[in-house]
Amino acid sequence: MPDGRAARAAGGIGAGTADAPSRPGGRSRPRPLVSEVRGVSPVPPEERHGRAWSQFTLWFGANLTIADLALGFLPVSLGVPWRVTVAALLVGNLLGSVAVGALATLGPPSGLPQLVLGRRVFGRVGGALPAALNYLSTLGWYVVNTLLGAFAVRVLAPGVPFFAAVTGLVVVQSVLALFGHDLIHAFERGAAALLGLSFLVATGVVLAHSGRLAALPAAHGVPWGAAGIVFAAAFSYVASWAPYAADYSRYLPAETSPRAVLAGAAAGNFVASVWLELLGAGVAVLAGSSTNPIVGLHRALGAFGGLATLAVAIGAVAANALNAYSNGLAAGALGLPIGRRSLVGAAAVLGLAGTLAGAGGFEARYEDFLLSLGYWVTPWLGVATVHAWHSSRGRHGRAPSGSGTPRRVDIALVATFVLAGIASIPFMDGPYYEGPVARLLGGADLSYFVAFTLAALATAVILARRARGRVGTAQPLERAGSRLARWEGTTS
Repeated sequence: MPDGRAARAAGGIGAGTADAPSRPGGRSRPRPLVSEVRGVSPVPPEERHGRAWSQFTLWFGANLTIADLALGFLPVSLGVPWRVTVAALLVGNLLGSVAVGALATLGPPSGLPQLVLGRRVFGRVGGALPAALNYLSTLGWYVVNTLLGAFAVRVLAPGVPFFAAVTGLVVVQSVLALFGHDLIHAFERGAAALLGLSFLVATGVVLAHSGRLAALPAAHGVPWGAAGIVFAAAFSYVASWAPYAADYSRYLPAETSPRAVLAGAAAGNFVASVWLELLGAGVAVLAGSSTNPIVGLHRALGAFGGLATLAVAIGAVAANALNAYSNGLAAGALGLPIGRRSLVGAAAVLGLAGTLAGAGGFEARYEDFLLSLGYWVTPWLGVATVHAWHSSRGRHGRAPSGSGTPRRVDIALVATFVLAGIASIPFMDGPYYEGPVARLLGGADLSYFVAFTLAALATAVILARRARGRVGTAQPLERAGSRLARWEGTTS
């Protein structure tokens, strides 16, 4: 276990295990109303608690958001037939959800956050690259969700000033992130029930207009370009949760069934995302695909519009609780000597400033920024998932547990991550660049799948050769007394 200095560096005020109420056998109880003091150091056995089912409720609640519903407007605006829309959303969400579930299985045996585990993939220093990218990504999503939530508040109560709406949301989100893991899980359980009921009512209202839903064009062949865009959007949205996955499973007991963790996390993401995206497509048909999704939802549901808009505001908080919390963990994975609470405060200040700037009509710029930033996730995912699979089977010399010291930089895997992203550029159809292959395919963006496939295949080859002793390690290990090694729980 880390010494006092390491615990303060990781969590801001020490490990805080002495006063944790425990169950027979040394297990702790969930403490949602006690502020979490652990940062990025491993969670010891006496602090473990919870069941695999918690992964379903967490990811189900986090995905019942306006961002998912807005994605459903995309196939309608592109004129994709219903059958093709359903197929693209099902397959894209299934692949992305399984990826999140697979990485969530790393939490219980290691007790570490996802991007701290990344230091065991790319090295203590090499892991700083995905950690920095995820820090920016979580901060960007924080801004976008706060904007959407504030807009929903003002639709419900037009007299509320924008500044007051934004500030109120930022305060609530920051409180959830400050109390940390257990309160976030408790909040997401409540949000899953409340939002599930609200969107169930919305689904009933939309299905009552089944005649109008037939307005989508009938299938006369498959529009492969447009279908590819919908497929890629569904996959990339869910897969963007992957760098958060172990953050919310690391407090589970180490012996928790990996299959149960994978099933719970994958099912929570899949069910919520497919449901909200299909509901969004229905709302787009009823209200018009060019309508703002929040206004369209309020308009399409008539007397139930207020209930659905309230659900949008709560959903923004549900998603941003994860963004704010994982933002701090990503900064901790960078090795910044700042406590978790201070990092949550910094995210609140930056998020508030960014959201207020967005009030002047910069929402589209934020969306373009986030879409561009999302291109890093899939090559990272290709490396991380294959590495996790090899680690779980002991195919090379790094244990998946929280013990042991990683390399300083794993040159081969960092290069795989970067080069796979570069190789996918010709296939991109982003907000600022259209690659030649994407242009030939009518705008279909295949870069996500190209990057993932190349990264996964190259990582599999590298690790298989290492397992057979044909490839040496990257750079020499630094001694276990280094600061980053202490933060991962090694002793000096």
